[in-house]
Formats: sequence, structure tokens, C-alpha cells
Amino acid sequence: MQETEIRLVEGMDYRTGCPIAVEIEGGIISNIRRIQNRPGLPWLAPGLVDLQVNGFGGVDLNAPPFSPDSVTAVTHMLWREGVTAYLPTIITNHDEGIEEAVRAVADAIRQSPTLDRVILGIHLEGPFISPQDGPRGAHDPAFVKAPDWALFERWQKAADGRIRLVTLSPEWPGAHEFIESCVRHGVKVAIGHTAANTEQLTLAVRAGATLSTHLGNGAHPMLPRHPNYIWDQLAEPDLWACMIGDGFHLPDSVIKVIMRVKRDKAMLVSDVVQLGGREPGEYETHIGGCVVLTPQGKLHLKGQPQLLAGSVQTLRQGVWNLFKKQLCGLQDAWDMASIRPAAYLGLSARRGLAVGAPADLVAFAPTDEEVRILRTIKQGVILYEADTHMQGGGADG
Repeated sequence: MQETEIRLVEGMDYRTGCPIAVEIEGGIISNIRRIQNRPGLPWLAPGLVDLQVNGFGGVDLNAPPFSPDSVTAVTHMLWREGVTAYLPTIITNHDEGIEEAVRAVADAIRQSPTLDRVILGIHLEGPFISPQDGPRGAHDPAFVKAPDWALFERWQKAADGRIRLVTLSPEWPGAHEFIESCVRHGVKVAIGHTAANTEQLTLAVRAGATLSTHLGNGAHPMLPRHPNYIWDQLAEPDLWACMIGDGFHLPDSVIKVIMRVKRDKAMLVSDVVQLGGREPGEYETHIGGCVVLTPQGKLHLKGQPQLLAGSVQTLRQGVWNLFKKQLCGLQDAWDMASIRPAAYLGLSARRGLAVGAPADLVAFAPTDEEVRILRTIKQGVILYEADTHMQGGGADG
């Protein structure tokens, strides 16, 4: 890919609506200054950071043949969605399948300096999750198992040490020791797909777990009034919380509660699967079998519209869902999908639109129906630019 570096981007600050010019040197924001407003200026915001991507555009990162080309294809398609950084997510599978999948991601990164900048690491979601129906979700029960450090080290070796986040359930014996080992080796641990009790969750947080994976999903359809594992995770001040904001996985009331309780530790993820970006219709998948993608963007099992078969909406769409439903302002929605996940991972991109931050930027145009991405920039390099001529986005080579 031929890279185009830029030194100037102009647009409307997503936080204030004020027209600004962002000056870039060496991939870093060197100055931000006010400019005169004029018609056609896009909006400017930090690049989106997605902690959970299973596939996109017909490409599944969890189905053979596992290939670096698949990882590259998904990455390029995500640039059109305003994503400047993400974690490819490898889910529960047989041991060899997980090993091949993480190796494919590592190989793709090794072959491309650009992918090395965009792919922050690998999110391993399973197989150390709950075996119970409901919390297990669509993960194959045949491959669910207790945490195994030797097995994890095998996968981490195949991944060139790039597994950065592990989602597990602390209901397994020895889970807190596994969490402690992960933390010692610089791997973050999330609680998800869990049926853990209060004591097990408390031990997991004390051991170093710091995140709830898609809180409110991967759960039993019916729970005790209290205690239950959703209340317990909400009550833990050290746990960040991820939400799927597609309008189907969580009711608006639950999103409001999570945002109010977790505040700056509330984040959005897409959890998008391979059917994201595809046309509505019926599809056959290796997880879920025959599924239906509706024109509204809901993916469910055929004949069972109440059973979701994954998410097909990207972070861009999740941001707009929250904003158009007036669950929060545009800045808060965007921050939950950009600077907050960057902060969770300890990235310098957590500073957002600020001098000294990396020039990871998105220029977009809001319409009545969506946020339209016009340009995606990573460290001052254009990754994607819409075909339509965009006024105000200066490129000074």
C-alpha cells in the first residue's frame, strides 16, 4: 500500500463544533489552532479503537483457512469504518485451531509495518469460559475448558507474544492463579461469558482482572434478583465495562445504567462478526448455522428472531446508535469508542485531539441516518479516503 503522509487536517472539533486546523509532524499532533469556518468542513475526532473484532465483510478470523491475507483484508475494510486500532478476536475453538488463528494474525503483522501500527494485539475470548448454556453464548461447548497456563503459553508463542487480552470466566478452580500469571506477563484479563459467583468475581478482580467483556451479554436469560454476576461486576470499581451498542444486544435502559455507574470506564465494542458490512439476507455460518441478517442490522437464528447470532454493526454505527437515541452526546459516544479503549490499553492515543498525541484521526460527516467516514488517518498517514471530494482536509506533502 502506498502511504500518503499529511501535515495538515482541517475540520470541526467533535467536542466543541469549532473549526480547527490540526498540524502534524512525524505522525504526532504538533499544533491545534482555530480557523475561520467555511461550508464543507468535515468533523474531526480521534480514530476509533475496537477491542473486539471477530471478522468483517465476509471474512471470518475464526474459520479456516486461517491466513494472514484474511487479517489484512479485515483490517483494510475497518479503515473505511474509521477504525485506526483494534484487537482481532479469536474465540473458543479446538487447540490447534486457536494456534493457527493467532499465528495468522502474527504473520500478518510481521509482513506489514502498517498493520503493526493498527493491530494492537490479539484478544483471546475463550476457551476458558463458562460451560453453562446462556453464559457460554454461541461458543462451541466441545472446546470449553478450564484455564491452562501451559496451553496459553503455547498459543502465546505461536502469536509472537501478541495476545494482549484474555476473556475468561473465574468460576473455574485455579482461575485466579491463571489471572495472576497473565498479569505478571503483561496480559490483561477480562471477565466474560461467566456464571461466577460473588466470591469468585471478587477473587478475580483482586488477582488483576480489569474489564468486563460485553457486559450484559453472554449471560443466562433469567437471573436471581440479587446477587448476580451482572450486579457484582457493576459494583467493582476497578472493572472497566464494554458494551455492544448495536441497539439489539442491550436495551437502552441497561446502557444508561452502565454509563452512569462506570462513567469514564464505560466503553463501546463492536464484537462484529464476518457478516458485518454484508447485505441483508439468509446466510449459513459455522457458528449458529442458518442465520438471518435483517435490513435493520439485526443478526438472528433463522426462525428464532429472539436469539441473536452475533453483531454486524461497527463502532461507527454503535456511536451513532447511542447518539441518535439521545443516550448520550456525540462526544461521549465517540470517546467510549476511541480514547477510553485507548486509555484502557495504556496507549498515547488516549489523549485524543491534543498536542503531543499521535495523529490518529477520523474526518466524518453526520447525516440523518449515519456517520459517514470521509478520511481515516493513522500517525499522519492516510489509510482511507472516500471517493467524494472533501473540502477542508488539507494535504501538504
